[in-house]
Amino acid sequence: MRKTLAVSLMLAAALGLAACDKKSEDKAQDANQHAEQAQEKMSEAQNKVNDAAKENAEAAKAKAESDAAAAKESAPATPATGS
Repeated sequence: MRKTLAVSLMLAAALGLAACDKKSEDKAQDANQHAEQAQEKMSEAQNKVNDAAKENAEAAKAKAESDAAAAKESAPATPATGS
């Protein structure tokens, strides 16, 4: 009788302790989720940087075209010579 009681108490204690060990698994899962979220945010940030670089390139191209048009307009017109 004593052995059965001792075995059942040890089994109950082992099950109780095993149930408490979930915290480390939960922390690992949380860390993985946070890492995935961080990766997504880094990807979004990189996309924004790429979009900004593209807009800057387009603005520089438009400015160059505008400067070229302004230079062409301000250049003295060559008079047509007639014979």
